Amino acid sequence: MYNTSFIKKILLVATVVLLYSCDKDFNEIGEGLIGDDHFGLEHTEYDVLAYNQEVTPVQSNGLTLNGLGIYDNAVFGTTTANFVSQVALETNAPTIGESPVIESVVLSVPYFSHATGANPDGGNYYALDSIYGDKSGKLKLSVYESGVQMRSSYIDGGSQFAQLYYTDQDADFFGNIIPPGNRLNDATDPSQNDAFFFSNIQQKQDSTVVDANAAVKKYNYTYTAPEMRLKLNKQFFQDKILNAPASKLSSTTVFQEYFRGLYFKVEKSGSNPTNLALLNFFKQGSNAKITIRYKAKTAVTTDDDATTEDKTLVINLSGAAAGLYNDVKDPAYAAAVTNPNKNAGDDRLYLRGGQGSLAVIELFGKTDLISYDDQGNVVNTPNGVSDQLDEIRNNVKYKKWLANEANLVFSIDAAKMTGVWEPKRIYLYDLVNNIPIVDFSTDGSTDGINNKIVYSGIINVDATTKRGTTYKIRLTSHVRNLIKDATVKNVKLGLVVTGDINTITSGKLKNRILIDPANPNDYFSEVPRASIMSPLGTVLFGGNIPSTDANYAKRLQLQVYYTKPN
Repeated sequence: MYNTSFIKKILLVATVVLLYSCDKDFNEIGEGLIGDDHFGLEHTEYDVLAYNQEVTPVQSNGLTLNGLGIYDNAVFGTTTANFVSQVALETNAPTIGESPVIESVVLSVPYFSHATGANPDGGNYYALDSIYGDKSGKLKLSVYESGVQMRSSYIDGGSQFAQLYYTDQDADFFGNIIPPGNRLNDATDPSQNDAFFFSNIQQKQDSTVVDANAAVKKYNYTYTAPEMRLKLNKQFFQDKILNAPASKLSSTTVFQEYFRGLYFKVEKSGSNPTNLALLNFFKQGSNAKITIRYKAKTAVTTDDDATTEDKTLVINLSGAAAGLYNDVKDPAYAAAVTNPNKNAGDDRLYLRGGQGSLAVIELFGKTDLISYDDQGNVVNTPNGVSDQLDEIRNNVKYKKWLANEANLVFSIDAAKMTGVWEPKRIYLYDLVNNIPIVDFSTDGSTDGINNKIVYSGIINVDATTKRGTTYKIRLTSHVRNLIKDATVKNVKLGLVVTGDINTITSGKLKNRILIDPANPNDYFSEVPRASIMSPLGTVLFGGNIPSTDANYAKRLQLQVYYTKPN
């Protein structure tokens, strides 16, 4: 009898604990929901003030990806992306040899690509990744010796600072090419310059003879993935490198003062369509480089005086580098981002990478007419807090509502984005402090391809049209913090396109941007680097859409899902 009673008590306690745990887990599970099935949870939608903000010239050195090419976008306009980089000898103080004579000089830059199948002749077939615009596009590509001494840092007042380069400095570099007008990629083949194109053909490497005695010699070739390969002027490198005083090749610092780098300039190639590629000039293990092959007399004293040997000297693109942009904005886009409605919000939000634009997001309305007393009763006195946020806090505190989930769902303006490349992802962050929101930082989820899939920002694509419909961002923890702690400031959020959700570092703006002209402390001075690297843009519906508009249901609102006590 005692044992039975004891067991019943244990079961009762376990049941209570289990029910409590289930209730607690239910309220936490909301943070991990990925789909749109909210198990019957009630939700309320709140106002969001969202408006456009132009991004002024921004830091473009230190990027892991750099654009090269011309991208024509029907919505945003035309972006021309040039590039400049320092160079460095792979080995300082090289032994050049006696009487060197250049055989070839080749500049190689790796592309992003993936194999699509085996080539019966050897190697693979490839498709290029990160090419935007017409796949058959051609460009006039010119590579020059740079006349600008780039540096990684500078000294001011006895202190050392990082040297910054900005997207709007193209004229500074083009105006200082050496010698003026003489490009290094001056081969007669137009595919090397005036009609250059990003080729998906694999590169055939040096061969070795398999059977030298066969009627037709047999070779064994090795192959590499597609890359840019430009033949450069041999006489220039004969004079600049092989005939240079040994002191000029003695160290990286001296060499970079002597040979200041390469400047890549793109222009339209006649009436050909254009495109733009994202390139990793400094990809570890396969960085962009200049390979000089030459012959020099052997160092073996017993050899005949005329005997030569094959030698190779490599110059890497290394050190300071910068992406340089020239934009011609579409007039409608330019008007939207330079004249935002910061009081009522904009009806369309234009997000564009590079030196483009972002959206400023303010959760909840600006209306502040009431507050609540310590009993949860309405007081007709403003308190400096949005009435909607006051209402949520009151419902949670006094009505015992539980906030399970909060989302921002951004609908894409499909009409404006017809035929335009769409970014795969957008990124919401704390604009004021230039840091990720807590939902981003604490999300360790992955689907094997994408990271932070609960926080998301990933484009949702219509199965029929294959076009994007919405982007959804989870900010449950961010909203919960606002609800439970009245001292937490409802900061402005920034929304940008992103080319890499794992990159959260930022680039400095050349001039900080004042958000509210009436408040000199309301500004931001940095932009996420992942947005600077992306050439893409999208148009989203904002919150300021009239109820009579056919797109009213697509307006931006904050969705908060609750469980409410019976």
